[in-house]
Amino acid sequence: MGGLLWLTEKMSRTFNWIALCALTFIMLLTVSDVVLRYFGHPIVGTFEIVGFCGALIIGFALPLTSWHRGHIFVDFLTVKMSKKIKKTMDISTRILCITLFIIVGWNLFIYSQKLYRSGEVSLTIQIPFYPFSYGLGVACFLQCLVLIADVVKIFRGTYDE
Repeated sequence: MGGLLWLTEKMSRTFNWIALCALTFIMLLTVSDVVLRYFGHPIVGTFEIVGFCGALIIGFALPLTSWHRGHIFVDFLTVKMSKKIKKTMDISTRILCITLFIIVGWNLFIYSQKLYRSGEVSLTIQIPFYPFSYGLGVACFLQCLVLIADVVKIFRGTYDE
């Protein structure tokens, strides 16, 4: 089981690195577009590229954020509960989230196939949509692995460390 945890963390870090590169690219592209716009030569398709990269940033940063529990917790109710009830609630919420991300990831793959078959592309610079939706689907399944790893940590008693 330790191999699953190690692999999940490494994959999450890789996806987060891709999100970081996309964020850096967006910043450089936006600054370049503003400067070149001042001189009358804007970069064509900046809005589309920023939109695509924004989707990658959000989707690809989610697994590592969850791994490190960097999201917001509202635990004023669970603090007063016994450890057994808290453990049960933690596992239940993880199972619900795993179900949600499986459904979302699966539907993103179906949608990606439809986009691929139709050949749908962005209006200005003709970037195909399907690679981005496939990537987000993969990120959803990686998020499922992170949540499964959380369940494993909860059972081992190492989740709250």
